[in-house]
Amino acid sequence: MKKTTILSIFVLIFSGLLAQTPQRIVSLAPSLTKSLYYLEAADLVIGHTTYCHIAKDDDKEIVASAVSVNVEKVVTLRPDLVLATTITNPETIEIIKRAGIRTEIFPTASSFDEICEQFAQLGEMIGKSDVAEKVISESRQIVEETRQAFKGHESLKFFFQIGARPLFSVLDNTFMDDYITYSGGRNIASGLNTGTLSREFVLVNNPDVIIIATMGIVGEEEMQIWEKYPTLSAVKSGRVFFVESDMACTPNPPDFAKTMQIIRQKLIE
Repeated sequence: MKKTTILSIFVLIFSGLLAQTPQRIVSLAPSLTKSLYYLEAADLVIGHTTYCHIAKDDDKEIVASAVSVNVEKVVTLRPDLVLATTITNPETIEIIKRAGIRTEIFPTASSFDEICEQFAQLGEMIGKSDVAEKVISESRQIVEETRQAFKGHESLKFFFQIGARPLFSVLDNTFMDDYITYSGGRNIASGLNTGTLSREFVLVNNPDVIIIATMGIVGEEEMQIWEKYPTLSAVKSGRVFFVESDMACTPNPPDFAKTMQIIRQKLIE
């Protein structure tokens, strides 16, 4: 009788925990959708945006574009958790919350450490803390090995281009600036309040490295434009190269680590 009572209590507690763990998730940000997949939680995702490329081959509902959310569709899917970033319209978030749906907002991470913190937070939120810890540990190891590889090498000036019309640069106090500092480099846009630059500014600062986040045909055009300046240090030394924007611009531990590996391969291997 006593054993039966204990077993019943255990079942009740386990059922309660399971009920609290989200089983139907809608993601309103490509970065969060990617994180869910890295957390081995693809089966929990029931809706995502048109830009969530990692989920494009799965049979899941499209509930948002790059600029707008189909709130009616979100509500109809009956999610028990909606994930969004601060980019999502606050009014949209309020409407979803008023429908009684749990909604969690993630601000844009400002560093690699913050990326790891948010990833761990998401893992805990969906019952995947063990997976999150493993992914973070592996990513941190890769990043640290890469940082060590750059020690003893010349400190280079970087221009990390993430926009073309107008030119747009990675700024201080962003997770993407960590790509530069972890590579032992200096950002030519350091100290600026806006990422919008003129081409003259870049030429005057004469970066040793130009990294271009892929932008389709526009990115190819940018590469060709920079190569027209043979005296530019980055061009002269063959240090103008692409990184995949879907990887480098997406704040999650594995993608950050992969981007660091590519930078290492291009510059010191």
